Amino acid sequence: MPLLRTAPLRYLLVLLSTWLAVFLLTRGVLLGSHLHEAAGGFLHVFAIGLLYDLGFLAYAALPLGLYLLLCPPALWCRPGHRLFLHIVLAVSLFLMLFTAVAEWLFWGEFGVRFNFIAVDYLVYSDEVLHNLLESYPIGRLLASLALVTAALLLVLHKPLKAALAAPLPALRGRLAGGLALAVLAGLSGLLLDQDQPRGLGGNAYQHELASNGPYQFFAAFRNNELDYPQFYRSLPPAVVAQQLRHELSEPNARFVAADPLDIRRQIDNPGTPRRPNIVLVTIESLSAKYLGSNGDPRQLTPNLDALRQHSLYFNNFYATGTRTDRGLEAITLSVPPTPGRSIVKRIGRESGFASLGQQLDAQGYDSVFVYGGRGYFDNMNAFFSGNGYRVVDQSSVAEADIHFKNAWGMADEDLYNQTLKLADADYARGKPFLLQLMTTSNHRPYSYPDGRIDIASGAGREGAVKYTDWAIGQFLAAARHKPWFDNTLFVFVADHCAGSAGMEDLPVANYQIPLFVYAPKLVQAGENDRLASQIDLAPTLLGLLNLDYQSTFFGRNLLQASSAPPRVLLGNYQHLGLFDGHDLAILSPRRAIRRHDDALGASREAPAASDDPLVVRDIAYYQAASYALHHHLLAWQAPTPAATALSQR
Repeated sequence: MPLLRTAPLRYLLVLLSTWLAVFLLTRGVLLGSHLHEAAGGFLHVFAIGLLYDLGFLAYAALPLGLYLLLCPPALWCRPGHRLFLHIVLAVSLFLMLFTAVAEWLFWGEFGVRFNFIAVDYLVYSDEVLHNLLESYPIGRLLASLALVTAALLLVLHKPLKAALAAPLPALRGRLAGGLALAVLAGLSGLLLDQDQPRGLGGNAYQHELASNGPYQFFAAFRNNELDYPQFYRSLPPAVVAQQLRHELSEPNARFVAADPLDIRRQIDNPGTPRRPNIVLVTIESLSAKYLGSNGDPRQLTPNLDALRQHSLYFNNFYATGTRTDRGLEAITLSVPPTPGRSIVKRIGRESGFASLGQQLDAQGYDSVFVYGGRGYFDNMNAFFSGNGYRVVDQSSVAEADIHFKNAWGMADEDLYNQTLKLADADYARGKPFLLQLMTTSNHRPYSYPDGRIDIASGAGREGAVKYTDWAIGQFLAAARHKPWFDNTLFVFVADHCAGSAGMEDLPVANYQIPLFVYAPKLVQAGENDRLASQIDLAPTLLGLLNLDYQSTFFGRNLLQASSAPPRVLLGNYQHLGLFDGHDLAILSPRRAIRRHDDALGASREAPAASDDPLVVRDIAYYQAASYALHHHLLAWQAPTPAATALSQR
């Protein structure tokens, strides 16, 4: 008797066919919402997508298939076992439908299939669950899915009944079937590329549409770090060292390490050292495009627009990544976005770096990380406490001082009130402070206290942006009455942009964010159009203080002239880019390299050679950063007492 006509495999075929139909429908719906961005190639998208769907099904079917094939005939025929198989089918259908809806919501938020972010959301389930409950009508969604599942079970009643009534195979046939399933699962793992579907060119939407969400989720779970030498194009160490030293050479810097790939250098900033306070506010998801002063007509940022006139504003400034941990990594450590997880989340390897907080702590500052949420999220507490900061988060604040909170933490106004208290306490004991904040309000579910602005809480991103701006205005108004105000630098920068999806893997325009440095008595207002990114913030701040220090930063002091060509480093876990203001070079797994010429305009993709000057620059930064991390070259080395005293004179 042919094995495929037997009860176990007919039952499995009913279940897997339904799953496959759900996958195809999901891909079709996602494609329908982005027809223009996908730019054709639909046949290839569905053909390659079918391979990935079948690859996931080969994995998913293995445990159930083995159970069905090896189930003893006496157990198979029992009524209770038949009921069990009906329940398995019902639960699996519900889960597949739930996954499809989750993919739709995830796509709406990030413009991609499941990836590292989805893995992180599983790890931090408490915040994510509350966020979902506050953002979506979960009860109605689950009830609707249950109804659809029931309808599908009615449709599948006849084929399921026929499958269960089919004959059972002989033991030899069952063993052969189990072996075949195992071989199929193994082949799918060997033949399918988990990083990116092949054969679709450089259109990121096509890549994501052709992927299978559950397959991508497990691929990301298995490979949340990527070894640079194994997966990316490399150059001889001498070439990398020469290029990087040219990139980081400044008139006041001298390299002090013997290893040519060690970028440690002594920075001798000119001028008399000074020790103003610093309030560094990292704002959740504030894209530059939301500013009215950048052309947005909705008047969402009146306070920031006014502040721009009195600040040193950097109008050509970019984020390094698309997640909060990437922004914090770049601002705090001044390192490029190396592939895989950020340093913040490399548990067990997240501490001991020469951070901005360590540098200022050595100068007598109280370096404090102040977070509106719970600091265990994204491993923030471990990262900051291990790199020279003390941590104040939501758990450190009395409930009476929190007037509003949602899934991600307390409202921005409560965070700023805590900041004022911390600053007052440090001022009272005569200690300069670095208060490095991370806000939460400009994040789904976009909720905030009522009566603050003219947009209802929870109505969407516009309201959250406007509330974020309102809270900044209130904070600065209160700070201006403080005795420490005149001697304080207020820095406002985004952790990342509000959305990073685009037709390219690295859509450069979507990475642009604002940077304000506001200190009326200390810093002259003006516009700085130098191409820069978050890794340049720390050396620029230390330059403003005229401090001498030993640097492991990959960034530059934006206020000092340099002969090095402009650059921005940006990435998204796998793709590593360098943008020079016009063109973009991208490094990808499997040692792939390419260019996007006129990256802010037509963005023409073309292959590139490893000796292309733009590619050489790209490789130099990321190869050196990866080498430095693995060889502990970015470790904090406390300055000698004599050096510290000299810098404080």
